[in-house]
Amino acid sequence: MYPARFRYEAPKSLPDALDLLRTYGDEAKVLAGGQSLIPMVKLRFATPELLVDINNLPDLGYHDVRDGALEVGALCRHVDLEFSTGLGSWPLMESAAPLIADPIVRNRGTLVGSLCHADPQGDWASVLLALNGEVVAASATGRRTVPMSEFVTGPFQNALLPGEVAVAARVPAPTGTPYGRYLKLERRVGDFATVGVAVALQTTGGTVTSAGIALTGVGANNIKATAAERVLTGHPLEPDVVAEAARLAAEAARPRTDHRGSADYKRHVVETFVSRALGSSVTVAA
Repeated sequence: MYPARFRYEAPKSLPDALDLLRTYGDEAKVLAGGQSLIPMVKLRFATPELLVDINNLPDLGYHDVRDGALEVGALCRHVDLEFSTGLGSWPLMESAAPLIADPIVRNRGTLVGSLCHADPQGDWASVLLALNGEVVAASATGRRTVPMSEFVTGPFQNALLPGEVAVAARVPAPTGTPYGRYLKLERRVGDFATVGVAVALQTTGGTVTSAGIALTGVGANNIKATAAERVLTGHPLEPDVVAEAARLAAEAARPRTDHRGSADYKRHVVETFVSRALGSSVTVAA
């Protein structure tokens, strides 16, 4: 199938890009890596009047620490994060980066683009949820930040307004000893997650001071397992605490039975993955 006709623009400055987005509003789509957008356009699931290619915009291909937080620019590729040496304070991101899709997609796709695509089976949204991250949106009138917990508004829907473009994602720095792990069940390498679990902890003296748990592929959106997080916070990682957090995370899941497995099976995988990730963190927290 061929895509519907569209206009293509490749502005060389952010103001020019924002001017195009303001003019075309909902009829414009932003192209960064294109690993999700181009297949949707080819299949006519998306029929934009205008594609705004931002790959010529300067200074968006970075990831570094700014004002104490890790900031990832809109043109930072998955592969840049996969081989980064600057993610030591964010071990959950280190764990997730090699598991994003396959090498071909990682070479062109972007973290920020994945967040904007808002696929319930997208891995980065769970990672940013667990880490209490946020998205930086720019428009002709200025910039604003949107917490990741509010950014995804539904399957393939986000909180960007007409005329806005996401220019970065931000993750706060840990205040204690950080631990993080992303576990993903996929039918084959590069497939969407049947189940994914993101776990991020900060500990002090063996006690969990902050906990983040988010789930991939088991609901209409990526799910933040807040009850499981509360059970962990303020307690050492003892077996009964870990078991209760894993149970509550599975309870938070809203999976559907499909060709990848039954709903009960997916809940079981969530519980197993959370238990496994937390079990691995015990020696780190001690």
